Formats: sequence, structure tokens, C-alpha cells
Amino acid sequence: MPKIVNTHQAEAWNGYEGEHWAENHDRYDAVNAGFNDMLLAAADLSPDDRVLDVGCGNGRISWLMAPHVAHVTGIDLSGPMLARARTTAMGVPNLTFEQGDAQVFPFPPHAFDVAVSRFGVMFFADPVAAFANIRGALRPGGRLAFLSMRDLGDLAEVFAAFGGSPVSTSAETGPLSLSDPAVIDRVLTGAGFTDVTAEAVEADQVWGRDVADATEFLMGWGPVRFALRDASPSTVDGVRDAVAAALAPHAGGDAVRLRGTARLVTARA
Repeated sequence: MPKIVNTHQAEAWNGYEGEHWAENHDRYDAVNAGFNDMLLAAADLSPDDRVLDVGCGNGRISWLMAPHVAHVTGIDLSGPMLARARTTAMGVPNLTFEQGDAQVFPFPPHAFDVAVSRFGVMFFADPVAAFANIRGALRPGGRLAFLSMRDLGDLAEVFAAFGGSPVSTSAETGPLSLSDPAVIDRVLTGAGFTDVTAEAVEADQVWGRDVADATEFLMGWGPVRFALRDASPSTVDGVRDAVAAALAPHAGGDAVRLRGTARLVTARA
């Protein structure tokens, strides 16, 4: 595999975190599927487009784009998730996947017309360098469209059960690192992009078919397991009960739905 500089994320996504996402690919896609159409619309795809899917994960967005473009290349750090992506894409001739760090991956210059990402660009070790590398992979005038987290949305209520969020809420690092439009503009213009826009969007996220199902899924999520790694069984049971209580108001019909918030970002190379 080519050089990796984001070693901490590589360890996580090739360990339990990546394995959990790969094993539960359908569930994570249900969490994020409400954002798919808005991302694809922002990408403004054409039949001749060559597309780069950054942080492609299990490959759902790549798979959705493939019938509408010339070729899609997905890149991700996670071996387990790419294995799932390749299995799902089996038989799709214009869809390929690469394992690597998008910050330093040796993309062919100007090889792509569009770069997209669904929540796969918030964890770069050096975001300016990473987006500069992605810009170099785009033809002049090429398009960038991605989703990044805006805040925790309804998950904040659930995370209150921990007495504090199990994921970083810092605006400088972690999942909220590209939540501020001013930061997004600074990073992308610093990487050589122009015409930067950052729209606030939101969508329902399906976390389970009922409270018990959603609770067990959340309790198995990587950040939650890490936060509770040293907790006693009684503490874990107490957190599980508190999570279930926080999820209960969001249950209705055939699912537990939490409102998720994001930035829908576009730019030009």
C-alpha cells in the first residue's frame, strides 16, 4: 500500500472501527442515506465524468454514481471496508477501489473530473495538504463536492447519557473539524480551490428498527466501545439504559430516527 501519514486513523479503520463498519455496512448506510441525493446533486455528474470518491468506506456512494458516469475510483484507508466495497461492486466494470491515504496518495495528475466524499474528509492529519493533493488529481475546472458534520445533531441528546460525548466535539480536530464555513473556506482556498460554498443541510438518520435494536447498535459503535473500555459491567449497563431512554422519544413507526446535520460543500479546482 502507498505511503500513509495519517497513522492514527489507519490503525482505527483497519481495526475494530473498520471491521464494525464493514460488518454493519447496511446499517451505516441507513444512517447516512438521507444525505445521498443532495450530495449527488451537488456533484452535478455527467456521463463522461471520471470520479474520485474520497474516504469511500463500504463503497455505497461509489456504487450509486457508477451507472451515471464513465468511471469511479474509490479510495479509503480501511482494508475491511474496501473488502466489503469490492464485494458489493463485483461485476460493475467501471468501479475500482484503492487502499491509501488521500493526503499523500500518488494520484495521476488531472485524472478526474469530480471528487466527492460523504463524511470521509474530516480526519486528515493535514487538511490543506490533503485537499491540495486531491486538487492535483482533478482537471483544471474540476469539481469538488463533499459532506462534513456540522454538529452532533440529535446524537448530542444520546451522548448526554455518557456524561460527555464519546467523540471529539472540538472544532479543530475530529469529526467537527470541517463544521465552520470559515474554516472550510480557509482550508480549501489554501489548497488552491475557488468558488467555495458551504451550505447547512440536515436529514433523518435511521439508527435501528426499534429502541432495543438502535441501542445495541450504538453500544457497539467504535467511539462508544472505546469510551467504555475501562468501565465496570454495572456502569456499562447503566449507560445502555440511559442511551435507550434518550432514543425512546425518537422511535416511531418502523425505525428510530435521529436528525443529523451537515455542511454540503462545493468548490472548483
